[in-house]
Amino acid sequence: MTPGTTLVWLKRDLRLADHAPLHEAQRHGRALVLFIIEPEWLASPECDPMHVGFVLESVAELRARGLPVLVREGPAVNVLETLRQAHGVTRLLSHEETGPGWSYARDRAVTAWCRQHGVAWTETPQTGVVRRLRSRLGWAGRWQARMDAPALPVVDPASWSTPPGLLLADLPTPSALGLPPHGRTLQPAGEAAAQRTLHDFLAGRGRDYRRALSSPLSAAEGCSRLSPHLAFGTLSLRTVHQATEARIAALAADAQAEERSFAHALRGFAGRLRWHCHFMQKLEDEPAIEFRNFARSADGLRPGDDGVPMSALDQERLAAWQEGRTGHPMVDACMRSLRATGWLNFRMRAMLVSFAAYHLWLHWREPGLFLARQFLDFEAGIHWSQMQMQSGTTGINTLRMYSPTKQMRDHDPDGVFVRRWVPEWDSDAYPAPIVDERAALTAARERLWALRDTRDARAEADTIQQRHGSRRSGLPPSGPAARRGRRPAAPAKMPEAPFQGTLFD
Repeated sequence: MTPGTTLVWLKRDLRLADHAPLHEAQRHGRALVLFIIEPEWLASPECDPMHVGFVLESVAELRARGLPVLVREGPAVNVLETLRQAHGVTRLLSHEETGPGWSYARDRAVTAWCRQHGVAWTETPQTGVVRRLRSRLGWAGRWQARMDAPALPVVDPASWSTPPGLLLADLPTPSALGLPPHGRTLQPAGEAAAQRTLHDFLAGRGRDYRRALSSPLSAAEGCSRLSPHLAFGTLSLRTVHQATEARIAALAADAQAEERSFAHALRGFAGRLRWHCHFMQKLEDEPAIEFRNFARSADGLRPGDDGVPMSALDQERLAAWQEGRTGHPMVDACMRSLRATGWLNFRMRAMLVSFAAYHLWLHWREPGLFLARQFLDFEAGIHWSQMQMQSGTTGINTLRMYSPTKQMRDHDPDGVFVRRWVPEWDSDAYPAPIVDERAALTAARERLWALRDTRDARAEADTIQQRHGSRRSGLPPSGPAARRGRRPAAPAKMPEAPFQGTLFD
């Protein structure tokens, strides 16, 4: 047995640049690098074969660059104990993770294992999420300080010192793990692809970002497309922040109006990087929001929540929404596009959730699990916070009800996107709408405002605002109408809340 080995546990940090645990491990001599394929992950209702494939491709790239990544299958504690016995592991290094419930339970089990065997576990932050945060006051400043701290240089795998006799088995394939083909056309995985995507966005592709991000016709090219790379850590948030700020500064100094306009577009993108961690912080502070409503006054409001059964009609409508056959062409086109590519722009994601929550009056949990399996960039903290925000169950955010008819009129007026994904549209083969858009929205609006006007709901909103509300302008609305849940006298001009994905890109 070789004593004193350090183990770096890779999770959602599959890169060599700006990687604190890898740098720290090199200071301690012999070290192992590990990625665990956990059965709890594969069996979780959010996991899809495309997620596993993206991870395996990213790990393969790290190996190709010379980093000797061990890949083991099994529960984390079992794998760690096997390596401890074989290599005398005394130190465990990893990044912090704000993940779904199964990973939270896993980390608690690993903490207990470390204490039992005297293994020192150091977890390093890699986003702006703050562990054991007592108050949101000052959170924005802490985010800024982390993002402005110097990024760590690329780790040189050639200088890595591993225990003698270490053998790397071939990486398993998704099929060897018992997973079916995902059948999607996805973005390339790995750190090199992440760096290329960042570079071409900042070099010119992001020039029309503010306009391009809303329409599915322009968003696929005009948005950053960095969200999967941030979700799996093939690029660090700090790297993106610093590269973006440097590019903005260079453009803003240019005398040409066109370049200053480009800087303005990138400032909109930079602001969304802060949203990323703001929403993740909510799950970090209150892990239960993955499973229950932020506002408990909303419990039992919809079928599928708090013991309220879903009727056969509810089940049929959910299936129609999932399969892109609701009879509402913009909804169906967006769902079919998402299922084929693993990506959709923020406004259309919000429209899909709005339709499920308000038009179909479904609780957010089942639609949320389905969407988690469709989003390549699934990030639990952002996903569940936004599922609730877009469903009206936070108690503090203004109700955002998207009209599919208006979204098509505004963002696909000639039906180009719809015809691409719903070729039977405008033919007898296309189904009639499963709900009347105006009547469904009116009913949902009246029910939710009636709930928010109750004394208990208003009192609860104050508590939620204190714990989770933004403390800086430009983040989720926190004025009296939003905080108290009271119906505004007239529609207020609110900042558009970006939706889902790691970056809301």
